[in-house]
Amino acid sequence: MIFLIISIICSVTVSVLLKLARRYKISIVQAVTWNYLFAVILASIFFKPNIDDLGFRNVDSTFILLGILLPAVFWFLAASVRNIGIVKTDIAQRLSLFIPIVAAYFWFDDTFSTLKIVGLVLGFLAIVLTLVKQSNQSITGNWLYPIVVFFGFGFIDVLFKQVAQIKTIPYTTSLIIIFAIAFVISLGGVVYWRVVKKRKVQLVNLLCGFILGFFNFFNILFYLKAHRAMADHPSTVFTAMNLGVIIAGTLVGLLIFKEKLSRLNYIGLFLAGIAIVCITLSQINAV
Repeated sequence: MIFLIISIICSVTVSVLLKLARRYKISIVQAVTWNYLFAVILASIFFKPNIDDLGFRNVDSTFILLGILLPAVFWFLAASVRNIGIVKTDIAQRLSLFIPIVAAYFWFDDTFSTLKIVGLVLGFLAIVLTLVKQSNQSITGNWLYPIVVFFGFGFIDVLFKQVAQIKTIPYTTSLIIIFAIAFVISLGGVVYWRVVKKRKVQLVNLLCGFILGFFNFFNILFYLKAHRAMADHPSTVFTAMNLGVIIAGTLVGLLIFKEKLSRLNYIGLFLAGIAIVCITLSQINAV
């Protein structure tokens, strides 16, 4: 579970940095692009990959899909927030847990004990309750964006589990290839913004991207480590990661950003805690 805890901390830190980036008018497109570049540099320094392993023959189709989805889904996430608001976008992102859970059962042959099923049910209920907020927004806007967010984050989770199972090259080398592809794709976004939108490429976005890349790199690295450590129980990783991010993110919002929580939000947090306990116990019993 230590790998999941580190991944959750890094994931929440990334979310905080992105929230601060919007507050201080940082270009998300540029920052995310440099984030992938720095992640490639960081992974290369830390793990010193074999140059031969980085050849085209080792570029799995899963790597290509992830390299495209990572920046693309993030752009849709930002567009969803702009069009229909943070609340509904958050719901779409968190409920995407449904996709990897289904994949865990039908694709990865995960076993579902009664205790784990109870934990999953409580987990989904917790997700809904922690995201319930009073809002005067009507249900309008382009729902293409949250739909893409829902399926995008779900498939990204499944694909990272798939990457953790690839044995032909070290998974750290797989990360470098994925980040490199994501950088090339997102660099195309920067070129579009510069040429078509006439936006300047600024040094501050490069610096923010490097900070973002540091935490994003370790988030994904330890997420993969968790999948390898609990290879036979992917649903445990999927659910614990999602619920952990919800609990930690909500506490950060409450303590740092002074966000208000309703009674239902607190009930959701309580249920999330119980769900994690149930899923953890089911994992222990399965060993």
